Amino acid sequence: MLKASIALSNRIMQRYLPDPFLFVIILTFVVFALGLGFTESSPVQMVQYFGEGFWSLLAFSMQMVLVLVTGYVLASSPLFKKGLRFLAKRAKTSGQAIIYVTLVSLIASWINWGFGLVIGALYAKELARQVEKVDYRLLIASAYSGFLVWHGGLAGSIPLTIATPDHFTADLIGIVSTNETIFSLFNLMIVASLFLLLPIINYMMSPAEDERVHIDPNLLEKGHIEAASLEGELTPAERLENSRIISLIISIVGLAYLVYYFVNAGFELNLNIVNFGFLFLGILFHGTPRHFLEAVSDAVKGASGIIIQFPFYAGIMGMMVASGLAAQLSQGFVSISNEFTFPFFAFLSAGIVNFFVPSGGGQWAVQAPIMLDAAKELGVSIPKTAMAVAWGDAWTNMIQPFWALPALAIAGLKAKDIMGYCFIVLIVSGVAISLGLVFIG
Repeated sequence: MLKASIALSNRIMQRYLPDPFLFVIILTFVVFALGLGFTESSPVQMVQYFGEGFWSLLAFSMQMVLVLVTGYVLASSPLFKKGLRFLAKRAKTSGQAIIYVTLVSLIASWINWGFGLVIGALYAKELARQVEKVDYRLLIASAYSGFLVWHGGLAGSIPLTIATPDHFTADLIGIVSTNETIFSLFNLMIVASLFLLLPIINYMMSPAEDERVHIDPNLLEKGHIEAASLEGELTPAERLENSRIISLIISIVGLAYLVYYFVNAGFELNLNIVNFGFLFLGILFHGTPRHFLEAVSDAVKGASGIIIQFPFYAGIMGMMVASGLAAQLSQGFVSISNEFTFPFFAFLSAGIVNFFVPSGGGQWAVQAPIMLDAAKELGVSIPKTAMAVAWGDAWTNMIQPFWALPALAIAGLKAKDIMGYCFIVLIVSGVAISLGLVFIG
């Protein structure tokens, strides 16, 4: 049954899932129509909401581009490639490769989601070079599946928001410690169950050997930076371009700031600090400005999807929020909930809203007032309510191409190549998360 389900899921995705850019255009039309049908917004207003929201994620879009570029640059450095190659050689079979990449991605994503997205995909590529007869599509899908745990981890935006003094719902719920959210029994049990389930389900999804999609390891060497042999007398400009001293000095400055940051803030990772670390380690490990810039030039080629699609998602988010559509959807689920089922319906509603508001912090801003009021009225735990929304936000990322774009760009695949496998992960993980939210704690 599992093999048949996987085959059907892959066939449907390959046949009907459009390119992520077309997917976001279709979502735009869907939200526009829903806004007209279920809210009092006029066509002119929906167009206004779309346009006003279109550029609202520019800073975040740049962060995501840098996640891809700096991560790729770091991984293409000789030292880092040796480290990934060493880890990849631990896997001797295709099954071991699937399990290892899933676990590495889970661990990295639980620490920080940006870190996990890049490391998982890069490790998968190195495994594809080292391990024969491994299905490349499943390998990348397994790397992406680890991203599922990010909102229950150390960089989860919702639990960190409500643990911050003077957050926007502080008057309603006060300060909620991460001991009650990230480090609570129910959340740790959900995380543990996914650490157990995902490697197993990914391993079980491996196609028969004659059905696997292999990739020529030589194709994965694109962008490999070789030390150029320089002949003749160098000009002063060329000496600067090939100066290890310049790279070393600027790297020391950047890494010194990292030390200062961690001494003062503790081990608190955020997207900016991850990108900062990747950037200066990349400069250091490439040795010279010339080699670093060659790596950057190659890395930027894969960022086109992020650059062009994220503004459209921002426009969709603008329509969902300003029209009141997101609030109506949340309220609809609240209206059919009771004390026992509320965490499940909060999780489910957040999963649906996540398709249209692909930002954990933005989604919480929309859903928090409704969900928290309902939780207090029903007598449901506030920390569990917040984490139900957080897990819903993370859950449907498995079939939302938005977050897969960095991994797909690194891998050189299309969304339809991995989403059939990710859909199976969505079903299995949805059951595990729902049971954890309803029955534990």
